[in-house]
Amino acid sequence: MEDKQQGLTEAQVQERIERGEENRTVETVTRSRGRIVRDHLFTLFNLLNFAIAGLLFAVGAYSNMLFIAIIIANIVIGIAQDWKAKRLVDELSILNRPTVRVLRDGREQRIEAARLVRDDQMILDSGCQICSDGQVEEGVIEVNESLLTGESDPVTKQKGDELYSGSFVVSGRARARVVHVGAENYAARLVNEARKEKKVESELIGSMGKVTRFTSMLIVPLGIALYLEAVFLRQSPAEEAVVSSAAALLGMLPKGLVLLISVSLASGVIRLARKKILVQNIYSLETLAHVDTLCLDKTGTLTDGNLRVRRVISLAGLPQGEMDALVSSYLAASSDNNATFRALQEAFPAREIYHPMHQIPFSSARKWGSVSLAGAGTVFVGAPERLLDPLPENLTEELAKGRRVVAVGYSGSLWEDAENLPSRIQPLYGVVLEDTIRPGTKETLTFFEREGVDIRVISGDHIKTVSMTAKRAGLRRWQDAVDLSALEGEPDYDALCRDYAVFARVTPGQKRELVRAMRRQGHKVAMTGDGVNDLMALREADCSIAVADGSDASRQLAQVVLLDSDFTHLPQVVMEGRRVIHNVTRTAAVFFIKTIYSTLVSILCLAAGIPFPFIPIQITLVDACIEAWPSFLTILEADTSRIRGSFLRTALNKALPFGLTVTVMIAVVSLTAPFEAAQNQTSCTCC
Repeated sequence: MEDKQQGLTEAQVQERIERGEENRTVETVTRSRGRIVRDHLFTLFNLLNFAIAGLLFAVGAYSNMLFIAIIIANIVIGIAQDWKAKRLVDELSILNRPTVRVLRDGREQRIEAARLVRDDQMILDSGCQICSDGQVEEGVIEVNESLLTGESDPVTKQKGDELYSGSFVVSGRARARVVHVGAENYAARLVNEARKEKKVESELIGSMGKVTRFTSMLIVPLGIALYLEAVFLRQSPAEEAVVSSAAALLGMLPKGLVLLISVSLASGVIRLARKKILVQNIYSLETLAHVDTLCLDKTGTLTDGNLRVRRVISLAGLPQGEMDALVSSYLAASSDNNATFRALQEAFPAREIYHPMHQIPFSSARKWGSVSLAGAGTVFVGAPERLLDPLPENLTEELAKGRRVVAVGYSGSLWEDAENLPSRIQPLYGVVLEDTIRPGTKETLTFFEREGVDIRVISGDHIKTVSMTAKRAGLRRWQDAVDLSALEGEPDYDALCRDYAVFARVTPGQKRELVRAMRRQGHKVAMTGDGVNDLMALREADCSIAVADGSDASRQLAQVVLLDSDFTHLPQVVMEGRRVIHNVTRTAAVFFIKTIYSTLVSILCLAAGIPFPFIPIQITLVDACIEAWPSFLTILEADTSRIRGSFLRTALNKALPFGLTVTVMIAVVSLTAPFEAAQNQTSCTCC
């Protein structure tokens, strides 16, 4: 067995890598290049187009095969655009690769978390994220497992205790042995479980599927009927019958529409990537544009995870300078590095005025910590109910408002008993803390409410803390709050979602049930989360959103990742999604016009016994000059208004009058004008 104090040697590391015991993370959500090529190449549209091209080639109608060049160009452009989007997404993903300190060859090294191997010795101290499951070998640390359990209280870990990936070290220092790597990690298993059976729900995909199924059901029987009618009823040569039938079939296929959707979405992903917004699923843009309910976590979303001192209440009759010197000396000597102590250091600059003699680190179990100072006594910092008896009325009022309060006390003796407190502690200060609201949060909530998006705040914290934070953030319905831990039996989630906007003391399972209830009520739900405890709810939501400084697990699962961890950028994603949907809907109507009149004219030709009034090369010119280029130019128009109605119904309603008009014009020309076939084709093309 390797020497624990020296850690692994490079040879042992290489041996474990060769055995596959490296901390490779769960594979990314982005598609591989091969998958992108297959998605663009092997489609029903391409199959039908290449089949028609094969028939034209078989009868020697080579000039009429020009359309296949457009199909190939569509495929190449779509693949290139998706590859570009994938490259940007992959480059952005690298920005958040976690690092970890390890002991190798007797010295500490900082390496990427992906290079951890089994039995590596991790060096953990305040602020570190635990990147792999491990076991404490030496030292004592306090770990925040809120990303795993939703509970914000730190947990003490001593020698022999297990550590879970995705948690954070709050205080202390320890050396831990890596026991699980890669997909074996606790957080990775949760991610894989959460990913199971998660399907992309896209109206664009569904609508194009309907169009594909409809045209494929029509195209084969109509093609056969047109060919048989030409050969047996009009006695046309087989070559001419194939060309005429092929033109009808090509007219029914909205060839450029698939490319338009792909390019529009990929362009949106690229624009957001340049703003440090990572869209891991290209269709998430569309989904978020349709969202009417946005569920927000409090910590890490509305707030930035930091605390600030709202008020310092003096509780003692000692001179101000002497009290400040005691607190500053405490903070200079303390090894604690959590949000509370960072806030205290801003109010009381850390200075070693008195030399520290002994320290008892802050512990969530005892809810206090202390530092003994030479020639001064001992300073205690902790929960007011533990240090102060009775609790001052002004501190009680602050607690009732949902604020956090830290008490600072003093004893004239040097104290080294970590299990008990002195019988008498003189109060010095009551420090009132509050969460720091992210800049722009109020404007963001106002934007969503103005746009008809219902905001829900879901948190595992105390109801007063959550509701007051929601109020400060600008949530209009902050008073509609409920404590789920106070409800008896199985809650009625549908009723809760109708009546409340703020949910407190919510477990991970309850988060998932709340999202399910909102979706049952017909809402399109987006869920933000930063921890593994959010995974079940993220998976259930129509669109999942994570922040970069949350857990690796939530980032891997989420469809959208805010790389600057600022949810106030969400309106940019919504606006980009709306722009794409409006562009696609507007231009799809142009493509559907030809599909409508080609189908109707084909039926007319069968009924009247006349040839289809186009040849394939004319259909290709219509595709390129009348549909494709004008449609793609309209993409430059930016429309970010609310999405109303469904994509397919809106596009067809816009296309139908024009399709019917063109059908009538072609019918009039074909049935009344005394033209030969070639002249009729030219006349109808001009229509």
